[in-house]
Amino acid sequence: MLFRYVLVFLFTVLGLFAGPPNILFCISDDQSYAHTGANGDPVVKTPAFDRVAREGIRFTHAFCDAPTCGPSRSAILTGQPIWRLEEAGNIHSTLPKKFLTYAELLKNAGYATGFTGKGWSPGRLAAGGRDANPAGEEFKKKTLKPSFRHMSNKDYASNFEDFLSQVKKDQPFCFWLGTHEPHRGFEAGAGERSGKDPSKVIVPKIFPDHPVVRSDILDYYVEVEHFDQMVARAMKSLEKSGQLDNTIVVVTSDHGMPFPRAKASLHDDGSRVPLAIRWPKGIKDSGRTVDACVNLSSLAPTFLTAAGLQVPDMMTAASLMHVFSNAGTPNLRAYQDKSAAFIAMERHDGCRKGGKGYPCRAIRTGEYLYIKNFKPDRWPAGNPDREFCARYIPFGEVDSSPTKSLLMDNKDKPGFKRFYDLAFAKRPAEELYHVTKDPGQIVNLAGNSKYAVVQKKLAARLQEHLVRTKDPRVLGLDAPWDYYPYYGARRNKNWRVDPKP
Repeated sequence: MLFRYVLVFLFTVLGLFAGPPNILFCISDDQSYAHTGANGDPVVKTPAFDRVAREGIRFTHAFCDAPTCGPSRSAILTGQPIWRLEEAGNIHSTLPKKFLTYAELLKNAGYATGFTGKGWSPGRLAAGGRDANPAGEEFKKKTLKPSFRHMSNKDYASNFEDFLSQVKKDQPFCFWLGTHEPHRGFEAGAGERSGKDPSKVIVPKIFPDHPVVRSDILDYYVEVEHFDQMVARAMKSLEKSGQLDNTIVVVTSDHGMPFPRAKASLHDDGSRVPLAIRWPKGIKDSGRTVDACVNLSSLAPTFLTAAGLQVPDMMTAASLMHVFSNAGTPNLRAYQDKSAAFIAMERHDGCRKGGKGYPCRAIRTGEYLYIKNFKPDRWPAGNPDREFCARYIPFGEVDSSPTKSLLMDNKDKPGFKRFYDLAFAKRPAEELYHVTKDPGQIVNLAGNSKYAVVQKKLAARLQEHLVRTKDPRVLGLDAPWDYYPYYGARRNKNWRVDPKP
């Protein structure tokens, strides 16, 4: 507690801010970058995200560290890539207690911490030596009647108000508002019944332009909007209490949309996420757009630095405070030109024989995406045979959906095969995409002599980063993700994880 009062003294006397900043971290569950109003979508309505972007900073190239729930959230909390987090590199696993989280460090410094909805999840905390969610104390008493089936009845915004009511006067806080939306399932036809026009949907290049796809996307939009409404209500609570302008408000998602070749894929539709940050007392020249490639793991050191705390050495991600300060346009421009995000995947939902994953790593720059697939003999979306899947569905790394069924049911028909292959076919050891010319990442340029120099440079840059951050897969060390326990529910009772050799 003494440290907290020292912080308050320093921030106030030095005239930096009104005190250590509060933090409201708002995270949706499965939302791609494109699907906010501020990012250009003509259908979905996201006034809260748009406001944060307008009054703060909007990042156009923000990427999750892993396009799968638990690992992405582990990276956000710890400020580390998933290959440094042992079991936490897999979904339905655990987050070992030895890995420090920003929420724990803030709590130790006197912050009130809490969460509602989906915090660190899914998995088992006790297996990693934890007795509480690393996002903070859970607030869940308030409920509501959702507008459509399959949506959670949790009143996230009211639970945030409950949290605020127990924060002590002058005590800074850090709260994680995590909705379960827009995770599947969706109520079929909800989008059209809410008045949305399917003809205005921008269909991603990775899907056929088909009524089933358009309707599926509209149903997804309904749940994106539900998340945004919760953010708006939470911000209104902060305004009423006079705390909004000294609160770092972050709005983002853990990874991309729950559609084929999106979620659980290192391509942009799976890894590129919306990110807007508002903090009037700490962000210079608000209303800016930042094009630098950044990872969500940068949020942990950013929060700690903003609170005046030392960032632990184990947090390898870089803080975004220099972006907040807008320290010289030439320097920021150079940073954006040289920036890169790094994305990874190990085991998602255990849909290969023996519990094997699909290990891959990627580097994303402003112009290119390069992917290294370590086991190209495996099916990236899970085995076609459901017998090898813990979920007991074919291609089980991809959530069941009308869009998935459309591709599978019509795979041999003209106009569908290429989309089916993009979603489910095996991939080569290396992939390279010119993202400015090919935003859907459809044409693989790896092996093309015209791009040989680019491919070599990006492969070397990725390798250097993985070596520097001690990825076991490139250091010749034990890489045991295929053998860690799987704590998810198993529809296939005969499915097992192979014992470690």
